[in-house]
Amino acid sequence: MRYLLVLDMDLLAVDEKFDLEPVSYLLARQEQEPCEVVVLSLVGTRQARLPAWELLLGTSSNITKFPVAPRPGYDISAAAEHRKNLAVRHLRVIGCQASGIISAEELVKAVRSETRVRDYDKVILATGGQPGTWLARVLRRDPVHRLRSRLGQQLIVFPLGPGMPPYQRAPA
Repeated sequence: MRYLLVLDMDLLAVDEKFDLEPVSYLLARQEQEPCEVVVLSLVGTRQARLPAWELLLGTSSNITKFPVAPRPGYDISAAAEHRKNLAVRHLRVIGCQASGIISAEELVKAVRSETRVRDYDKVILATGGQPGTWLARVLRRDPVHRLRSRLGQQLIVFPLGPGMPPYQRAPA
């Protein structure tokens, strides 16, 4: 089995946030049959850029978000490289064949680009932030819905916290 594991924060931090679900999932799969994991580490400031239509609709200050620059001196590319290397090392320890790549594209474009180049049995989305705004989720334009429309059951999304919609729960 070949998995694409999409991360925007350290694997151990993601794993802690999701009660060990991402690594436990891969460990269980590794015990059933050998697995290959490609870690896709996203370069990003973790600041959501809103589509123009959302900026037009969200005129009140509690809805509108503006991009914020990263801390001065913070190298987001080096952070993505470090995150990728740590995840690959951790996955190799649990027995997976692992490699990694870095992408500066936003989540949906990065996943679509990678899945066009290589075939994956499953795409695991284990990101630390909520993908998309509440308006994007309601209108089904958030990254999860956009990826789900193309990948279907290939997409596994780990819970992003209590109260999140059931479509984001990972199947066993």
